[in-house]
Amino acid sequence: MSLSSVLPDLSPWRSSRDFRLLWVQGLVTYFGSFMALVALPLQIKELTGSPLAVGAMGAVELVPLVVFGLYGGALADAVDRRKVILGTEAGLGLLAVVLLVNAVAPEPALWPLYVVAAGVSALAGLQRPALDSLMARIVPHDQQTAAAALNSLRWQVGAIAGPSLAGLVVAFAGHSTAYAVTVGTFAVSVLLCLRLAPAPAAHDADRPSLRGIVEGARYAWSRPVLLGTYAIDLAAMFFAFPNAVFPFLADELDADWSLGLMYAAGSVGSLLVGLTSGWTSKVRRHGLLVAGGAAGWGLAIAAAGWFSNVWLVLVCLAFAGAGDMLSGLGRSTIWNQTIPEELRGRLAGIEVLSYSVGPQLGQLRAGAMAGWTGTRASVWTGGVACVASVAVLAAALPRLLAYDAATDEDAARRKAERDTVGQ
Repeated sequence: MSLSSVLPDLSPWRSSRDFRLLWVQGLVTYFGSFMALVALPLQIKELTGSPLAVGAMGAVELVPLVVFGLYGGALADAVDRRKVILGTEAGLGLLAVVLLVNAVAPEPALWPLYVVAAGVSALAGLQRPALDSLMARIVPHDQQTAAAALNSLRWQVGAIAGPSLAGLVVAFAGHSTAYAVTVGTFAVSVLLCLRLAPAPAAHDADRPSLRGIVEGARYAWSRPVLLGTYAIDLAAMFFAFPNAVFPFLADELDADWSLGLMYAAGSVGSLLVGLTSGWTSKVRRHGLLVAGGAAGWGLAIAAAGWFSNVWLVLVCLAFAGAGDMLSGLGRSTIWNQTIPEELRGRLAGIEVLSYSVGPQLGQLRAGAMAGWTGTRASVWTGGVACVASVAVLAAALPRLLAYDAATDEDAARRKAERDTVGQ
């Protein structure tokens, strides 16, 4: 096996100027966003001293993310996606300015922090469908898996380095410095977004409406392959997302020092897959990748709950992140290869539901089970339930496992459309 077949496939980077711009823009934004994501709950903790006040951020963020995610999907199909990305990025920058102004005030207030958290969630919900649906337009059809791998690699770099750097900045320079860095990164991001080519909607696109959102949901329901990707992701996150009980797991293992490593281990596993993802560009059976990766995630989480050695637990969590990365690559590729251009935004909006609701409910499940059965039992039973649910869904939706990028009717139709446009 040659080294080139293992290293990430850089074809999307070479073939698409807009992909390069969005990749760099995303990396810059991730660093700035993680600054605020670390500083914001720490500032709430300092102002209130209440774990409940910090946890309330999740409730404040969830509804705007779901509502605006669905609306953002319809909006992405009706207007220029570049304008949506640019406008929401500028809005996020302005919210960072609000955090900065509040932080440097003689007596910082609490309520602006919740308002900003809700605003960020709403703008992220509006933006994500436009960003996700743009990939199929700016990256060639046969490079979608490579593009998904490069985007995930970018996210993992940000997820590992961003919080680490943010923690140091907050500890040694304070919240205001962290927010100032966030403002600066969004300013750079807006400048990069201004260089993107226009991405107008189809000439006959309908205005955003509830009817349009329902139309997208009906299309997803009518496609077993798409339905399977959403269902498996939801099941995996609901049953096997134990992040909420990591502090208690670290206590039970007499390893309080390992808590930060537990949160980072999954990202490390995903990063390793991203750095060796060249082979994924040759995969055609992406449904198997979705189901296999999700089952691997569940098995690794089950093992993490079963072992009593903290180092084995961390290794298992890293394997879980690797499985999640593989499943995510399969999902992203199927979406970008099969969904019609006029529905991409709305289907990306539906994906926001599995992205946001699954982990939130998963943390609730893990916490409730931990109170009933104990922490480790909550983790390993969730992993087992994840594997079982993936098996049931795969059996109920055999077309997902049979998906082949070279023979699937929807994928072939989308490829023909892209080839026609490119002529």
